[in-house]
Amino acid sequence: MAAAAAAAAVGGQQPSQPELPAPGLALDKAATAAHLKAALSRPDNRAGAEELQALLERVLSAERPLAAAAGGEDAAAAGGGGGPGAAEEEALEWCKCLLAGGGGYDEFCAAVRAYDPAALCGLVWTANFVAYRCRTCGISPCMSLCAECFHQGDHTGHDFNMFRSQAGGACDCGDSNVMRESGFCKRHQIKSSSNIPCVPKDLLMMSEFVLPRFIFCLIQYLREGYNEPAADGPSEKDLNKVLQLLEPQISFLEDLTKMGGAMRSVLTQVLTNQQNYKDLTSGLGENACVKKSHEKYLIALKSSGLTYPEDKLVYGVQEPSAGTSSLAVQGFVGATGTLGQVDSSDEDDQDGSQGLGKRKRVKLSSGTKDQSIMDVLKHKSFLEELLFWTIKYEFPQKMVTFLLNMLPDQEYKVAFTKTFVQHYAFIMKTLKKSHESDTMSNRIVHISVQLFSNEELARQVTEECQLLDIMVTVLLYMMESCLIKSELQDEENSLHVVVNCGEALLKNNTYWPLVSDFINILSHQSVAKRFLEDHGLLVTWMNFVSFFQGMNLNKRELNEHVEFESQTYYAAFAAELEACAQPMWGLLSHCKVRETQEYTRNVVRYCLEALQDWFDAINFVDEPAPNQVTFHLPLHRYYAMFLSKAVKCQELDLDSVLPDQEMLMKLMIHPLQIQASLAEIHSNMWVRNGLQIKGQAMTYVQSHFCNSMIDPDIYLLQVCASRLDPDYFISSVFERFKVVDLLTMASQHQNTVLDAEHERSMLEGALTFLVILLSLRLHLGMSDDEILRAEMVAQLCMNDRTHSSLLDLIPENPNPKSGIIPGSYSFESVLSAVADFKAPVFEPGGSMQQGMYTPKAEVWDQEFDPVMVILRTVYRRDVQSAMDRYTAFLKQSGKFPGNPWPPYKKRTSLHPSYKGLMRLLHCKTLHIVLFTLLYKILMDHQNLSEHVLCMVLYLIELGLENSAEEESDEEASVGGPERCHDSWFPGSNLVSNMRHFINYVRVRVPETAPEVKRDSPASTSSDNLGSLQNSGTAQVFSLVAERRKKFQEIINRSSSEANQVVRPKTSSKWSAPGSAPQLTTAILEIKESILSLLIKLHHKLSGKQNSYYPPWLDDIEILIQPEIPKYSHGDGITAVERILLKAASQSRMNKRIIEEICRKVTPPVPPKKVTAAEKKTLDKEERRQKARERQQKLLAEFASRQKSFMETAMDVDSPENDIPMEITTAEPQVSEAVYDCVICGQSGPSSEDRPAGLVVLLQASSVLGQCRDNVEPKKLPISEEEQIYPWDTCAAVHDVRLSLLQRYFKDSSCLLAVSIGWEGGVYVQTCGHTLHIDCHKSYMESLRNDQVLQGFSVDKGEFTCPLCRQFANSVLPCYPGSNVENNPWQRPSNKSIQDLIKEVEELQGRPGAFPVSISSETNLSKEMESVMKDIKNTTQKKYRDYSKTPGSPDNDFLFMYSVARTNLELELIHRGGNLCSGGASTAGKRSCLNQLFHVLALHMRLYSIDSEYNPWRKLTQLEEMNPQLGYEEQQPEVPILYHDVTSLLLIQVLMMPQPLRKDHFTCIVKVLFTLLYTQALAALSVKCSEEDRSAWKHAGALKKSTCDAEKSYEVLLSFVISELFKGKLYHEEGTQECAMVNPIAWSPESMEKCLQDFCLPFLRITSLLQHHLFGEDLPSCQEEEEFSVLASCLGLLPTFYQTEHPFISASCLDWPVPAFDIITQWCFEIKSFTERHAEQGKALLIQESKWKLPHLLQLPENYNTIFQYYHRKTCSVCTKVPKDPAVCLVCGTFVCLKGLCCKQQSYCECVLHSQNCGAGTGIFLLINASVIIIIRGHRFCLWGSVYLDAHGEEDRDLRRGKPLYICKERYKVLEQQWISHTFDHINKRWGPHYNGL
Repeated sequence: MAAAAAAAAVGGQQPSQPELPAPGLALDKAATAAHLKAALSRPDNRAGAEELQALLERVLSAERPLAAAAGGEDAAAAGGGGGPGAAEEEALEWCKCLLAGGGGYDEFCAAVRAYDPAALCGLVWTANFVAYRCRTCGISPCMSLCAECFHQGDHTGHDFNMFRSQAGGACDCGDSNVMRESGFCKRHQIKSSSNIPCVPKDLLMMSEFVLPRFIFCLIQYLREGYNEPAADGPSEKDLNKVLQLLEPQISFLEDLTKMGGAMRSVLTQVLTNQQNYKDLTSGLGENACVKKSHEKYLIALKSSGLTYPEDKLVYGVQEPSAGTSSLAVQGFVGATGTLGQVDSSDEDDQDGSQGLGKRKRVKLSSGTKDQSIMDVLKHKSFLEELLFWTIKYEFPQKMVTFLLNMLPDQEYKVAFTKTFVQHYAFIMKTLKKSHESDTMSNRIVHISVQLFSNEELARQVTEECQLLDIMVTVLLYMMESCLIKSELQDEENSLHVVVNCGEALLKNNTYWPLVSDFINILSHQSVAKRFLEDHGLLVTWMNFVSFFQGMNLNKRELNEHVEFESQTYYAAFAAELEACAQPMWGLLSHCKVRETQEYTRNVVRYCLEALQDWFDAINFVDEPAPNQVTFHLPLHRYYAMFLSKAVKCQELDLDSVLPDQEMLMKLMIHPLQIQASLAEIHSNMWVRNGLQIKGQAMTYVQSHFCNSMIDPDIYLLQVCASRLDPDYFISSVFERFKVVDLLTMASQHQNTVLDAEHERSMLEGALTFLVILLSLRLHLGMSDDEILRAEMVAQLCMNDRTHSSLLDLIPENPNPKSGIIPGSYSFESVLSAVADFKAPVFEPGGSMQQGMYTPKAEVWDQEFDPVMVILRTVYRRDVQSAMDRYTAFLKQSGKFPGNPWPPYKKRTSLHPSYKGLMRLLHCKTLHIVLFTLLYKILMDHQNLSEHVLCMVLYLIELGLENSAEEESDEEASVGGPERCHDSWFPGSNLVSNMRHFINYVRVRVPETAPEVKRDSPASTSSDNLGSLQNSGTAQVFSLVAERRKKFQEIINRSSSEANQVVRPKTSSKWSAPGSAPQLTTAILEIKESILSLLIKLHHKLSGKQNSYYPPWLDDIEILIQPEIPKYSHGDGITAVERILLKAASQSRMNKRIIEEICRKVTPPVPPKKVTAAEKKTLDKEERRQKARERQQKLLAEFASRQKSFMETAMDVDSPENDIPMEITTAEPQVSEAVYDCVICGQSGPSSEDRPAGLVVLLQASSVLGQCRDNVEPKKLPISEEEQIYPWDTCAAVHDVRLSLLQRYFKDSSCLLAVSIGWEGGVYVQTCGHTLHIDCHKSYMESLRNDQVLQGFSVDKGEFTCPLCRQFANSVLPCYPGSNVENNPWQRPSNKSIQDLIKEVEELQGRPGAFPVSISSETNLSKEMESVMKDIKNTTQKKYRDYSKTPGSPDNDFLFMYSVARTNLELELIHRGGNLCSGGASTAGKRSCLNQLFHVLALHMRLYSIDSEYNPWRKLTQLEEMNPQLGYEEQQPEVPILYHDVTSLLLIQVLMMPQPLRKDHFTCIVKVLFTLLYTQALAALSVKCSEEDRSAWKHAGALKKSTCDAEKSYEVLLSFVISELFKGKLYHEEGTQECAMVNPIAWSPESMEKCLQDFCLPFLRITSLLQHHLFGEDLPSCQEEEEFSVLASCLGLLPTFYQTEHPFISASCLDWPVPAFDIITQWCFEIKSFTERHAEQGKALLIQESKWKLPHLLQLPENYNTIFQYYHRKTCSVCTKVPKDPAVCLVCGTFVCLKGLCCKQQSYCECVLHSQNCGAGTGIFLLINASVIIIIRGHRFCLWGSVYLDAHGEEDRDLRRGKPLYICKERYKVLEQQWISHTFDHINKRWGPHYNGL
């Protein structure tokens, strides 16, 4: 577009007007504008107006076609002009100047804003914006608020959530149509426009003249830019180019809308004024350019195909079914023609101002064709044409935002909504053709949801523009494009068409914008009522729904597995739910009261008509086609749900809306077919159709679908069952489930339709279905709250659930206005009634639980309902899980010890309309089935299970519960030619039939059956008799043939006929002729009744003869008032007892018969005679059973073995084995340590040829560097002011110290004076398992060849410990030789300290004094070298090299002893920073410090320190003091007082030959302590003030001559002060500074404490070292006495030391040479330095020794504070707002996760930061997801969230958007894992990040 405007400004100038000189242009514009404004303000402004028009003509003309810029054919013409952009801006500049009328544009904006009556917010946002929704304040479910309005309103305690907008939206604050006023924010609460002054006329006068021209210019550009596309659709590129060029223009308009109400109303006038539009666009003027653009517009209109293809609707109209009245058909035509409503003349007058009356006509058929397309497709205002182009260009975001920004203007809102409706069909077509249908859908909904959520507006448009007609018709047309012939039932002749689920339209959900609009408007009562009253619309709608009836048909594959598994079922289920079910729920929500009965009648009437048409279309008679199933019956479900509503809420008489019996029989078939197919799918009969068929079966019952699918189906079947003949219904069920043949008394049978292996599960399926059918009350009388409670109990019984998964699993009424909103009051109150909350707990394994709800005990006790559980389980295992939990509860509460059966639960009473349902329980067919099954179970026939028995008993009990009151009405059925069932049972009442004895039964059995061989019926008492029924008569009916024959009679049949027809007998329909084996008839002697079978069953179950004893014989009361609880626990035995008791209490005869049966002592059961065939199958079963038991036993044994193995394996860390030793000499004979290799399993010592090693994980760590000296925790910054500066961390302080030393002293000496490794130090940890190093190598080889994807990288040496699977990356060789730890009793030698000092010095001087000479290349030394290499490579170079000369050996030396230091310091931190707890190391056997020391010592001894520089000399010998020493060298050595004593200790120890002798160690410690103490005194002297110093100096000097002066701190302190005084150390400071440093007065106690604190860290590290080297336990103590305890443990305290008087640290001193001399010597070293650099000299003396434990940053309580600050924060590196912002929890740095913007040398920012901040370990909080991600080296894992909602759940990705609060326990766990370096062990799911995070 730039070009267009450019052309306007440059090319379009008339010659008469010379171009203005550039410099004066701006001035001139302003002047011109002012002049014009004045001219227009005059009363007669015609001249001014003309002048302005001429100017605008010039500035805004579009002479040069835009196509040029967009790369069209006349590109050449666009030459001239200084590049398109310049002129373009020129035009905008002119407009701004003119609008402002000569003033400044910004001032003008401000002026207009002042008149804004800001009643509405109306902020428009696009996708991905974070907004809020408050259900408490919303009237419309679509209500949303911008963050600002939300936070300024008061929503405390409301049900709100934050969400990421998917399609974009607008803020509804201030709009009382959509939300309650109480929720408005402070800005939009004030509504009175009275205090807004009236807009002065002249302010906006120029706008009224300029804007029409400007908008017309924009429209011209849009016309120009659009080229009718070739066949393949408009090329996206061209359209986008045009839009890019138009960007500034549209943005300008958008800015205008933001000026507020005053400007918006001007824009509204401009956009809706028809006169302006007519004048400017008619194209009749002399301006050629306008003409040309008008032609392009007309071409575009024509090609938009706003006329439908002619043949589309023909068949929809031509054959109205006989039943529909001509009125309905007319309505249909009218509806379909909607867009050009047939009769639009009167409408024109209704809204004169915006004459939107004439609507575009749809071509229905050639008859209604209209030649004058030109007139009809006429746009009448800018707004209409703008919307037209917006659609044409597929809803560009900017245009959408502009159109929406205008909505706060009420007049505009109405006009725009009407325009939108007018273009609705066009929108649908564009959407169908679009390549980017997803984006476009979002943009459409972005607009429509703003318009249609407002009830008042929707009602107005419905009345004036026929919104409903348009929508329904558009939907119908849309679906018509993808119809195919239905193959259901009658493939050849079917006339039914269904949607094809494979089409893009359905697969990509392209229809959803239209459907969602439809659902939205149906949620308004006034609109829904119009819909329900309009018969024509209902007919059309049912027509639409029938397109989905029977879609996605499945045909069972019988031979091969299907080649390609189609996934169309997703589309089918989504379509039924969205396009059919949701509108249905919307309509139902308005049918809640009696007054709405008429609506229900309408829907039911048209629904039945549609169903009748459907049955006719598919040629359905009475048998469904075999092996076919469709899960989609939306018409059935509409019918069912409206019936349910009618009875439940509208008090309609059910029979008045039910069809005749024949229709009911048809209605029942397909839902029943689905139920049978579910059982078949679960029996694996559809396995050849692939997994997708299982997917369908699951989706059908899944929580989001069940109440629109399975529930209506079951309800419809319940209605049919309650009205149809029960015998017919029952036999239909068994026939559908294909188990009719199984129901025979004979022990063998032939099933023609089912394989034997499926029989059992199909029988279970049939019985389960009957149980569900008879016990489910969801639509038969339960109230909403009862339903909610039942659903919740069922879900909780399967598993404990989180709050959100419960919300998700409870099928809510999908219509948002139904009142059952998730999270609503009733949900919470029911939840608290049935469940207990289990707060989130932590298991030691580190797996984090969420807050769960678990059923209360009384729920298990009284409400657990297996039927509901079975109905609602998607996975069959959940049923088992519920039963297991129930069993566990009963065991625990002591209610029932054994294996309970599913409990029997009394049901809520039926609604009177459905009483007929219970007749099923009292029909002979069912009784015969129950009798047969009981008999078969008693006789142990095959294919019966406990589950079958359970269901049989359940049905009997249900029958007894629901029996007719009087027992006397046992009328015999009317005699017909055949009284086939009467020979079975006399009546139909279960109570009396139970006692009826059946003597002989004639069965058809295969000739091979055992029964046939019998001589006489008498022998049939033997037990091996088989299974099912026939009556005494011998004819065999084919049920199917019978049904066909009697079809007419069935409809008005008598009971005797019913009995004939309904005899369940094999349907031979599917067996090929001749395939059935010969059947013969045999007669069985039975002589049992149901009661006698039950009693025998009791004996069988209990395993005892005569186990049943009627309880009423002892207590007759039981019968009179049977205390039968509503709810009963127990197993089969208790169930039988309960049934017999109920039977007896309901009838005296039953009671007598039971007593009689019990009196006959049952004869012992004869041993079974089993035929060979049976024996074979039985044996097989038994063998299988035994095999199973054996397997179980083996597994159990194996598990226990493994367990004990693991336990021992964890303990056998050999270095611990206490081997008794005899101590003979000072050098004891210690046995060698023995190691077990976890790979080859051999044990033995580690030798030089075959060394063993510990499995270790080496990792670089900066945890130590994060220690701070400040107790106040660091907080995560949540505002610009709070920033974190890392100068107070341990790492920073040590860095500063080292660089200070390096500035003034000799480099090599500096590197011995400190330790490194505070950042990037190497930490070594082990799981404690050992292996041979050669075994390990072969293990690594095998891992390398293993193709399985591991979570670690074998090439980097990573592996998991073969035994405990802990992550590791190296092996630390075990040093051969004595097991030092086993020798805690090393004799203290009696040598004097002087002798020891000499020995130490000699030993250090011997370079090769190592048992293994490093020169001889043994395996061990090689391994030691390689592990040293590993250790070095663990950390980055920058953390190893601190020397000024790179690669100097001093560097390695420093690095090595620092590794030891790092590991000791970290262990100290793991112990909590002190050693008060004592005991063995917390890691127990898992410490590898001993082995690590050997490796380090071996390498340290390669670098022998030059004896001249060995600090040991300086510590233990007096040297000649050479006053000139300091000045000769350029850089002196580091004075000994500036050395870090702990580093010295490690250097001394590691320089000694290993293993070290205890007395040498103690000697080193004693000597170093004297230095440490002197340092402490010096530091103290520097800290205190001038006066204190002089006071101490004198006080101490007096005591110097006393006997133990060398052990008195006062004397030593005064001496140190006087010595240091000689250097100019104290001279610099001004007095005021000191006063500030330490205002407190020093008492002896505080000084003593100060000295102890200075020395403690050294003592702790030394004690730990001693513990590891010599295996001595650490004593535990109180915190106060830690110093003295450690001192005595280290041998510093003389043994005779008495502890009565307060402990004085100086008493530990043991000076090797006279104290005062050596102190003088040490202080002298400093003197020369401090004379020149007193400040630095002081700083180096004060060493910070008190570090607090490291912590992660403290996080705020509420997550929202973090989110609001960070999610909009710009990145400091790239200054953009990151897509995935993250923040480091260690140092608070803000980073872009995965951001390519901040990538450096292929490392993304998070990875880079993890290396700099944590030496490879990073802990980041992902702002947009609330989860924490851990980066460890080259791997990462999602750790979880430390923010949980009120129900203790995480909200990953903030999907639910509920408020989140910090979970302190979780954060502690995270911190603990960070400090203890156990991320690798505890978190299991690691993946490589390829530096891309």
